[in-house]
Amino acid sequence: MWSLSIAATVQQRPGRGMLLGTSWATSLRWAYGALSRGGSRALCSCRWAQPFSVRHQWNSHGYDVAKVFGGKFTHISPVWLQIKRRGRELFEVTGLHDVDQGWMRTVRKQAKGLRIVPRLLFEGWSHEDLRSVWDSEDEIEELTKSMVQVAKSQHFDGFVVEVWGQLPGQEHIGLIHMLTHVAEALHQAQLLAILVIPPAVIPGTDQLGAFTLKEWEQLAPVLDGFSLMTYDYPTAQQPGPNAPLSWVRSCVQVLDPKARWRSKILLGLNFYGSEYSASRGGREPVVGTRYIQTLKEHRPQMAWDSQAAEHYFEYKKSRGGRHIVFYPTLKSLQVRLELAKELGVGLSIWELGQGLDYFYDLL
Repeated sequence: MWSLSIAATVQQRPGRGMLLGTSWATSLRWAYGALSRGGSRALCSCRWAQPFSVRHQWNSHGYDVAKVFGGKFTHISPVWLQIKRRGRELFEVTGLHDVDQGWMRTVRKQAKGLRIVPRLLFEGWSHEDLRSVWDSEDEIEELTKSMVQVAKSQHFDGFVVEVWGQLPGQEHIGLIHMLTHVAEALHQAQLLAILVIPPAVIPGTDQLGAFTLKEWEQLAPVLDGFSLMTYDYPTAQQPGPNAPLSWVRSCVQVLDPKARWRSKILLGLNFYGSEYSASRGGREPVVGTRYIQTLKEHRPQMAWDSQAAEHYFEYKKSRGGRHIVFYPTLKSLQVRLELAKELGVGLSIWELGQGLDYFYDLL
């Protein structure tokens, strides 16, 4: 290995294989596409851009992927929305100008039964905001009313909620209380509630993450699914594979050792890669177009990391020094599909539009 010293329920479908069933910088927007086939549960995540939104235009291909391959997904979760607390018992869902009803109708028409569950980010919430809400049943009621009203008026099937990790561990009791009420309200309205959760094992350590067995046992019976962020394993200071296989396995087994609620786990599967530079340091995301261009320009020799079960290659730039790139391949993806099947979990693919189109042949 090259190192740098720098600081959705899966259903069986005739004629197809088996499909099983949060990142780079926070400034990057993403969405989920849930997959479902063959006896297990699968979720895949996807990022795409709004054609009319400058900050998202870099990955508009995800829109096309959802249209072409929508039949392989059970859920798709565009990143359109944020929920904000404007005052006592006053909440606002923003980002509605990004909602594309025409695209939603097209995807649903082409993929019967597909659920659209946008990501809902609790954006700009302070510790005081969260505490005020979970300490007040009236606040929680108004919060859930706002969510349900938006879902119904916009023809959504639920939400993928991103709020975990904004508070220290000792505060999770209140957050669990709030999320339980959110799930109950959504279910009463025939809507889905999925939660984004961090890896159960902190990358590079044996320490437990911010969402452990304790939280899992309280929320697993309540929520419909959990998007487990089993990617972004390395750091800029310690370059390496995006998601070593043994770590991915541990994250599932530590979270649900008795396999009681495994079908609700949506295993994070990255369709992006990472590039490291020996001269500049740091890490940059690599999407499909950049990956192909790098292969054409430098014609590097591909290598297989048998421990991590990922491919990588090295190349040199005339002035930029040595680089190493980790990017998914059919082999690395197939190994993880087999792991998901073995563990009885789903998939959360991060993200539509970032990978190579032939990746979807495996699903």
